[in-house]
Amino acid sequence: MKLVVVGSSNMDLVISLPRIPAIGETVLGGKSSMIFGGKGANQAVAALRSGGDVAYIAKVGNDLFGDNMKNHFEREGFRTDHILTDPNEPTGIAQIFVSEKGENSIAVAPGANMKLLPKDIEPFKDLIKNSKVVLLQLETPMETIEYIAAIAYKNHVKLILNPAPAQKLSEELLKKVWLITPNETEATLLTGIEVMDVASATKAAGHLLKMGIKNIIVTLGENGSLLCNEKGSEHFRAFRAKALDTTAAGDVFNGALAVAITNGESLEKAINFAAAAAAISVTREGAQPSIPTRTEIDNFLNLAQR
Repeated sequence: MKLVVVGSSNMDLVISLPRIPAIGETVLGGKSSMIFGGKGANQAVAALRSGGDVAYIAKVGNDLFGDNMKNHFEREGFRTDHILTDPNEPTGIAQIFVSEKGENSIAVAPGANMKLLPKDIEPFKDLIKNSKVVLLQLETPMETIEYIAAIAYKNHVKLILNPAPAQKLSEELLKKVWLITPNETEATLLTGIEVMDVASATKAAGHLLKMGIKNIIVTLGENGSLLCNEKGSEHFRAFRAKALDTTAAGDVFNGALAVAITNGESLEKAINFAAAAAAISVTREGAQPSIPTRTEIDNFLNLAQR
């Protein structure tokens, strides 16, 4: 496999309600849905649908949700022997309340995701060593992320780190990262520089560059993204799209970006490809249901260039 994605897989349990319940309150009249989610899974599915040669490593529980996920990944085209099962911890879930006003309240029980340990990754060392790119996020144990980063760095495999959810990272880890893709909040936490626009993003990216990271892409939502490396910095505008649901747009961007890089595209072309994938995804509801195919992305880019 040219691209290896390691990360979380959650079952998102979404309830739409007139309002979010207060403590001790029960609110009736909600519509419920069960959606496959988790940053690792979202990015892996985005990469696969973008035409990538992808292996996805994750851990689920020995329960109904875990079985459903394995069936889902098999339908998508992944090898299910890379999806591990924890005998004790349940599959990760996110309970999401959404009000009529669009407000949300989210509780996450990571479950088996936090049991994806270095010993689980060891059988896949050769898979990682022989890949071109490894894509990671921060919804699995930090010791596992550091273990994978060390393997990739030692074997000259490009490591892309999407530092989400936002948290502080060691300089030792950051020096092993070939490309980091923080959003405004994550870039602010990593650097201590408040990122609000292109100018402040440029300043924060410069700080990350000094910490040893070779390439930085700060994603700025509707304001596009900023690329910074030793060549300088460049701002890329976002494609115009009527946003219906921005859930997982960042994950779609990262998955598509990793595929383009794996295929040997320049960072500039990779960003353009990833931005198109993300623009399509925000016009649809849900996380993985919103992820476009390679044909859809290519068609979108062809129309945009006319």
